[in-house]
Amino acid sequence: MKAAAKLSSFAGGNNRITGYRSFFSYIGRKSTAGLRRPTSHRMKHHSLIFLTGFSGSGKSTIGPLLANSLGFEFIDLDREIELAAGKSINRIFAEDGEVAFRSLELRTLERIGRQERMIVSLGGGVLENDRCFELIQTHGTLIYLKSSPEVLTLRLQHKTDRPLLKGADGQKLTREEIQQRIAELLKKREPRYMKADLVLSTDAKKIGASVEELTRKIERHIRRESKTNTNEQ
Repeated sequence: MKAAAKLSSFAGGNNRITGYRSFFSYIGRKSTAGLRRPTSHRMKHHSLIFLTGFSGSGKSTIGPLLANSLGFEFIDLDREIELAAGKSINRIFAEDGEVAFRSLELRTLERIGRQERMIVSLGGGVLENDRCFELIQTHGTLIYLKSSPEVLTLRLQHKTDRPLLKGADGQKLTREEIQQRIAELLKKREPRYMKADLVLSTDAKKIGASVEELTRKIERHIRRESKTNTNEQ
């Protein structure tokens, strides 16, 4: 696992980090033990954490720090798709189309769904695919990093690697056009985003504060869900 930063300055010091890692090591053993025997409940890996949200919401920035804080592995779904396809997301969209990209996306998620103790950064449109959404809900914990169209526009207006923020002919959009496109896409995607297990606004928070808050939220969520599963078995 790659260390993205010194977490003593992000997650409240080494003692707190050690405590979190000890907790998740324990939860991992409990979770694995529970999954070895069939039950009537869905096979949920609570320590498999999916981060969703629009491009620019902070998934690729917060994700590695959160993984480091918890002692988890971090992967970026789009990067995994690029490695599998042998070309960039832009090239996949341009040469093969969005349907082919979404198919690759689903197959990659199916492989990831068997993992535990992992933070997975999802592409902004993953949840629009019903099969992807069901797989994520079934196999892991979904967290929505929520940002407004205005803030997302500030973060994305100079990016050139976002296919859905380009014109029909691939031309660069104006700032106003980008914000309008983001608002339209966000309105369409928000209902799925809001079905996440946990929601965190990233508009006005510093990265360190977001990582610490998410770590606490994840700890409480996994404790609660693990206890519920134990009582129901």
